[in-house]
Amino acid sequence: MVFFIFGMAKFVDVILSYFMENRTIRLTAKEQRILQMIANGHTSPQIAEEMCLSLPTIKWYRKRIKVKFEADTTVEVVRKALEQGLI
Repeated sequence: MVFFIFGMAKFVDVILSYFMENRTIRLTAKEQRILQMIANGHTSPQIAEEMCLSLPTIKWYRKRIKVKFEADTTVEVVRKALEQGLI
């Protein structure tokens, strides 16, 4: 019985980690455009000007994108986006 419980817990861990690693990140059209511009080397002020949005709005979108990618840095976001074929 104990083996079954531990075996089942391991099974659940494997399934959850698979889905967490292979989940598709969904971005809005604006987030996708901002991500593409970031990957192309644009700065936040350049993105704001190009998209006719305020700088605080761009910074807010960048934070949202980082949260969605569970990333701490912009480089990590771009790496994960490349891995998933989003850019």
